[in-house]
Amino acid sequence: MQPVLDDYRSAPIGEKLRAMLGLLETFTLRPDELTADDVRTVLAQGVSREAIRDAFYVAFLFNTYDRLADTLGWQLPGDSYYEKAGQFLLKKGYSV
Repeated sequence: MQPVLDDYRSAPIGEKLRAMLGLLETFTLRPDELTADDVRTVLAQGVSREAIRDAFYVAFLFNTYDRLADTLGWQLPGDSYYEKAGQFLLKKGYSV
């Protein structure tokens, strides 16, 4: 995982994932440069349209939340919160 976070271009991952990460990088950091050819490049690597769509959905939501958090100064809870929340979700799931 760390090599991907350090630099996905040289990390030991498959070409499909590398192409998708490149597309998502453009989508996130330089959306005005994103073209149909960028998507065609990923399709040519064997990534399905559905996988690209799903990746865009996830990236869009993450980018939106991240930008809102930065803009509004949201603070993350401490590490102990995540442990408790994880245990709760394991027991109860997402239902109310």
